[in-house]
Formats: sequence, structure tokens, C-alpha cells
Amino acid sequence: MGERKIYILLSDTGTLFTRMIKLYTKKPYNHASISFDPYFTEVYSFGRKQPHNPFIGGFVREDIRDGLFTHARGAIYSCTATDEQIRYMLDYIKKIEAQKHLYRYNLLGLFFLTFNKRMDRKHAFFCSEFVATVLNKGNVVQFDKALSFVTPHDFHEVDTFQLEYQGDLADIFSVENQFFFNTSIIQG
Repeated sequence: MGERKIYILLSDTGTLFTRMIKLYTKKPYNHASISFDPYFTEVYSFGRKQPHNPFIGGFVREDIRDGLFTHARGAIYSCTATDEQIRYMLDYIKKIEAQKHLYRYNLLGLFFLTFNKRMDRKHAFFCSEFVATVLNKGNVVQFDKALSFVTPHDFHEVDTFQLEYQGDLADIFSVENQFFFNTSIIQG
């Protein structure tokens, strides 16, 4: 059975919505995504479906080389997972993607989180809740709290994750730096 790295991307795009979240959390990053390849060609999360409207959201494949990410700061964490764990996680994501019209961004759950109240909704996630659920489905990380309470900062505190990069995302995902970044991540 083989193993390979999976990646958690924490980011701050600097939009008005994310600045409001940051005022509450006092944490540097307020968005979480997951990728299974070192080139970050497929990045999954729950977020904005339209870049300029934070209220229309759901399951998204993010292009971290474009849009809101071009001026974002971020941190990339990695951990090792078995091929079987990755298959479980990708199967779960593909199931959601196939039915993405049923899924919504869990804005109500995010609101309840600010009051430390649990709000589990069928077919609804906020970003970190989604990433935590994916990791849970793959039996990669078991959180000691309800998945609807997992925040982006919680990934920073997982012992099995290693920090791969922190800084401006444009510095590593630009065309000029792509080879260096991918080589260092693959070898790292």
C-alpha cells in the first residue's frame, strides 16, 4: 500500500467578508481548502461561487492562480495518507461534486459557531467544516470536537501536519516560481 502527501491550504484573501471574519477570530487565515496533488491543480472547498458575492456559495473547485487568490496570503500544510485513505476522501468529494446543486455554503452554521452553538445542516458546509469532514471520512484526522466547530486555525494545530509554506500565494503560484515550488513540495 502506497502513501503520498495531501495538502491543506489556509488563506486570507483580504475581502470585506474575510476581514469581518478575521475581526472576530483574530487569526491570520480564515479559509481552508484541500488538495491531493503537489501542483494544486485540483483544490476543493466550500466558498464563493461568484468571486464578488460572498453570499452565493457552495462546493467549489478553486483556482488558486486566479481571482481572489492572486492577492492572498496563505499557509500550506501537508500530511501523509495511504492510497486507501485518499481514495475514500476523493470518493466522498466526487459524490458531493456530482450532486453539488444540492449543497450550500453553511453561512448559518458559521453564524452559530460565533456563539459556540452547534448547527449541523444537511448538504451544507463552511470551508473548514468541509475539509475536516473530508479528513474524517479518510480517517486521516479525528478532531476532538464536532466538525461544525472546526475552524481554519484548528488545522494549524494538528500534530501530523507539517508547514510547507507561509506567505504571499502569488509568490509561489506564479508561472515564474511554479517549477521551484512544485519541486520543493514534491521533494519536501
